[in-house]
Amino acid sequence: MLDPTTTSKTAPAETPRVELRLALLSIVGFWIFYFVVNTLRAAVLDSDGQWSMVQHRLVVVISGIGLLALLWLVMRQLEGKSLWMMLTTGFIAAVPVTAAYATINFVMFNLYAPMEETNTDPMSHHYKVGEVIAELAISWYLFFGAWAVLYVALSYATRVRQAERTAALYRAAAQSAQLRALRYQINPHFLFNTLNSLSTLILRQRNDEAERMIMNLATFFRTSLTGDPTEDVSLAEEIRTQRLYLDIEQNRFPERLLTVIDVPRELEQALVPGFILQPLVENAIKYGVSRSVDPVTIVIRARAEGGKLMVSVLDDGRPSFEAPAGTGVGLRNVTDRLITRFDGNASLTFGARPEGGFRVDITLPLRPAELMAAQ
Repeated sequence: MLDPTTTSKTAPAETPRVELRLALLSIVGFWIFYFVVNTLRAAVLDSDGQWSMVQHRLVVVISGIGLLALLWLVMRQLEGKSLWMMLTTGFIAAVPVTAAYATINFVMFNLYAPMEETNTDPMSHHYKVGEVIAELAISWYLFFGAWAVLYVALSYATRVRQAERTAALYRAAAQSAQLRALRYQINPHFLFNTLNSLSTLILRQRNDEAERMIMNLATFFRTSLTGDPTEDVSLAEEIRTQRLYLDIEQNRFPERLLTVIDVPRELEQALVPGFILQPLVENAIKYGVSRSVDPVTIVIRARAEGGKLMVSVLDDGRPSFEAPAGTGVGLRNVTDRLITRFDGNASLTFGARPEGGFRVDITLPLRPAELMAAQ
């Protein structure tokens, strides 16, 4: 429960952004690709003055990286906006960036120490410098526009990944809430009868038994309410909790309730969801012991088979009188918890025993307690 003296604030959702490393890698990768392809092309064609051309090309590449970084800074400000806005802004911002690059390209390959094969006087072909730069800009616009599209795609992928992470957090929170709701459904079922039994002991002045019952009840509820429903416990701890419950019920049925715990030592540290056996043991008391006039034995048994842990709760009760049929809440509770916790890798089966009584079997993955310590 929240402290009424405090208030909580929801932190604003952080805008998903493309990682800086990935953005820089895309920029540098684009220009490395250009540099390698054109250098190899010149080598294959055996062009003259290749070393000088490589130097000019390197200057152009460094300039292109800087200009593309400027385009990145513009588009980065729009992350979180619509993809169409990012694309439109990218295409518009690419115009001056491409013009600047075309100018640098023209200067490096036509005016600054031009090579013979590239030293064509623009005016000799009735061209103006502006027209040459415009032609270069048009041809290079596709290059810069392609990077803008790539960046928008990276931004979209980042949004998708964040949405998936957020959805996973919400699913985990919902699962935790569901487990807590299911867990806390099981505790009040026997409280009314327990308090009645306690009242009877006090009225009969059986104070020692009443004190022991109160201590067991307090320990049982402390274990129930303080444990995290989303965490697992060892089978030995789960059995200890059920012994507390059975000791409490023993005061109600001192002559009719017998218990047998059959858990091999090697399985005591196997992990199970906390309080997973409680509804099953409670059902055995409610529909087996309380409806019979003869002694009823409740057995809790565990065994390993094929990498699975199988835990059974069975009784040999034969009802001595008719009573309303059960609602199945306890069995549904356990089934829902197994589905939520193990996502289809656990199961529950139940049914009447041929010799009389009822049996419930839980099958779940066999996991040692070391896994809990490692998590």
